[in-house]
This record gives sequence, C-alpha cells and structure tokens, in this order.
Amino acid sequence: MKRAVVLLSGGIDSTTTLAIAIAEGYEVYALSFDYGQRHEIETEAARRVANSLGAKEHRVANIDLHIFGGSALTDDIEVPKQRSETEIAHGIPITYVPARNTIFLAYALAWAEVVGASDIFIGVNAIDYSGYPDCRPEFIEAFENLANLGTKAGVEGRRFQIHTPLIKFSKAEIIRKAVELGVDLSLTHSCYDPTPEGLACGECDSCVLRLKGFREAGIKDPVRYVKKCNACSEFSSCPTVNSASSSSWCWF
Repeated sequence: MKRAVVLLSGGIDSTTTLAIAIAEGYEVYALSFDYGQRHEIETEAARRVANSLGAKEHRVANIDLHIFGGSALTDDIEVPKQRSETEIAHGIPITYVPARNTIFLAYALAWAEVVGASDIFIGVNAIDYSGYPDCRPEFIEAFENLANLGTKAGVEGRRFQIHTPLIKFSKAEIIRKAVELGVDLSLTHSCYDPTPEGLACGECDSCVLRLKGFREAGIKDPVRYVKKCNACSEFSSCPTVNSASSSSWCWF
C-alpha cells in the first residue's frame, strides 16, 4: 500500500484532507504539532481525529515557535475578534504564524523520507482563507521543488508530491466533502481563542469562517460555542448550539 504523510491540526480542513487521503487508498501517517500555540485543545482534537479515521500512525512533534512570537497564536497578542468577512479577506492578519507551513512541511518531508512515502497532504485553501501567504498554490509548488532538490530520496529519483486537495474549495464545499466521507466534525476544533473548557469563542476569524461555511452548506455545526445572552449580557455555554429555538442567544 502506498504511504502518505498528512499534516493534521484537528481543524476541518486538515481532517477532511486526512479523510481524502485514506479514501484514495493511502496508508496514512498523521503529523501534528505542539508548537507553543495558545492552547492544547488543537492537539487533543488531532488525536481524536487520527484515531477516528484510522491513521496508521499519529505523531505530535514538539517545537517551540513561542520563542520567536510575532503572532497572536504564539505571543502575548490579542486575537482579533468580530471582524467582518471583508476585513478577513484583506491583508495578512496577526494570527499568521511566521513561516509555519514551511516548518510543518519540512517536518512532514523528513518523516516521509523515513517511512518511504512519496506523498504529503496538506489542507491549505486559497479561497476561504485568512490571507496567509503559505496557503497559496505558488508556495506549495515552490516547496515541492525544494523537496525534490534538497533530499536524499529526491536526488536518488523518488519524486515527492505535495497534495492540496482542498486548494480550490470553499469552506462550505470542504464541509460537504467531509460529510460525504463520513467524517465526525464534532471531533474537530477551529477556534483561535477557546475557553479553558474548550468552547469555541464564535468571534475570531477562524470561527467566523467556520460558521459561514456551515451556514452556506446548510449543515448544523456540531461543536459548542460560548454565547452571549441578550437577557443577562453575560457569556455562558449555550445548551442548544445552533438551535433555531434559542432566540435569546445573539449570535444565531
């Protein structure tokens, strides 16, 4: 069976990418990172997803991008909230982690050499994305060239390919694809700034794009959000997330 390394964050995009690789017949080695991000909920979600979908092996690499900072995800910088879709679509936000996908792909490439895989999957998306330069097709093409020039396996004739099956998908299309493949989306996590209990904030760019995708797909988002009650103006956990009857909650 052909092998592939799949980058897995535990979010919808990487989870769907993992499911696609498995559906295409790959023996999958899932790779996640504890890179000094704001919370460990992301890696916990990745473990749940890898177990649920049946990855051959799942590893979490411990690296510390917090020592550099420069991002709201790795530094003491506030995560932007309540930005409009227009604002999200323009410019590179402070949630961009410097060179993150370059670093992640380098680790994936190293593991691919070790396990004899020629294929690496990454769930980047160039349509509904937050302006990250390392999610663009030209970046992926450049890294694939690097992989084949700068590795022993590449020089000896093994051709590495970086797969981006979601690169032209909207978030709604990604969600529909996940459902088609039988993915349990309740296992995923997208929020940049969750509560200690793991509830999504509903206001960061990632939550906004996720919720927009579910609305456009006509599917209920199964994860739980913190919500602000109109009656008491306090934040609490909504027991009926996305329920049409929960009219006292201001976000839906």
